[in-house]
Amino acid sequence: MSKTKTPPTGGSNGGNSAAPGEPREYRSNPEVDAKIDAYIKENPKYWEYIQAMPRDRLERSLVLNEVQKLDRQQRIRDGLMKEINRNPEMKQAYETLLKGVPENMRDMVMTQVASQAKRAIARSQRMTSQT
Repeated sequence: MSKTKTPPTGGSNGGNSAAPGEPREYRSNPEVDAKIDAYIKENPKYWEYIQAMPRDRLERSLVLNEVQKLDRQQRIRDGLMKEINRNPEMKQAYETLLKGVPENMRDMVMTQVASQAKRAIARSQRMTSQT
């Protein structure tokens, strides 16, 4: 997968590293490129389908993937917040933990902490069940 290079000055101008009218320079990640090449080799009909897509349709498909990813993340956050709100003791513990976090960021940080805690618990349970 290629990424745009950052400007030589190290600054950022809103994610647009090339001036208008100038071609962008892309970096290449050999590991990601190898995965893509392997997928293409294993799925030649799908690759032909993608190559035959009109540019507008291809661009819209890429945006749809991003929208679906964001929707999935929001559903996970909403589920975590419901779980936290159902348990007053848990909610109080998170609020105590996050008392220094600005109010407008508290729910977002709470879901991040809850998600990390859930993963840690699941990981420890898997390790316990394997031994």
